Amino acid sequence: MQKIDVLCVGATSYDLVFRVDHHPESDEKTCADAFIRCGGGPAANASVTVARMGLRSAFAGYLGTDIFGELHLQELQAAGVDTELVVQGEYPTPLSCVLANPSGERSLVNYRDSHSALSAECIDFSLVFPKVILFDGHEPELSLPLMHHALNKGIKTVLDAGSLNKGTAQLFDKVDYLVCSERFAHEQTGASSPQEALEHLLTGSPCVVITRGKRGLIWKNDGGVGTLPAFPVDVKDTTGAGDVFHGAFAGCLAMGKGWMETLTYSSAAAALCCTKLGARTGIPEGREVEQFLEKAALQPSAKRS
Repeated sequence: MQKIDVLCVGATSYDLVFRVDHHPESDEKTCADAFIRCGGGPAANASVTVARMGLRSAFAGYLGTDIFGELHLQELQAAGVDTELVVQGEYPTPLSCVLANPSGERSLVNYRDSHSALSAECIDFSLVFPKVILFDGHEPELSLPLMHHALNKGIKTVLDAGSLNKGTAQLFDKVDYLVCSERFAHEQTGASSPQEALEHLLTGSPCVVITRGKRGLIWKNDGGVGTLPAFPVDVKDTTGAGDVFHGAFAGCLAMGKGWMETLTYSSAAAALCCTKLGARTGIPEGREVEQFLEKAALQPSAKRS
């Protein structure tokens, strides 16, 4: 396997994305005015984000041998993602149906056959030594032994914790960087505010970032505590914004960028993803993010306390 900057481990899906003028009510039929289809899934989208930053990216996860799996595999390879660690099998490729309304808000239905979950023995990671490993928690049996491998080899680890599930529950207090949604933060801690949740999560992870969508993010680590506002953009579809943030975050770590530069770059990449319909189609190239930051009148800065 080629040398890898970031290995992304977890979920795939094949996305069917419809743009509608409103989200349908019960028993209502409606028509979409735009449609795209493309690969998706948190870790898979993150792997493409890393590749579009000009880094060496690899993805480990499951795809079916059906048409959706073949299309997704081709997309990953065309993006420059190393797919040597992809496992293909007889179970269907996970599918997502996404409805995006004019405000950019989305509704999503996902289907994944439970039999497609990968076992710890499915992939041999013994000769894989990336600079950073990004987990999304959706392959728990595969991820836990890989986490131990990373700890033994001194590989940096990041968890994309979108919601509380078996995988995120078993990994959140073992990674170097916990980058989670506000939803996960509250589900895991039971805290009444993001700030309170942040303090609770720090008892398990040395560095915590809680992403809050259009309200930006809050963070705390040994170097301090702060907030960062989201970049204002013309939002078309928020699908995949979190995936892109996590991929960019892992890529910045692999590049050795500074802390605030990492948060700012990741926030800009996520914002740009929201300006197009579909997650995969919205993932920006690295030069687009740099140009976006250059054109920004004033880059967001952390509010330290």
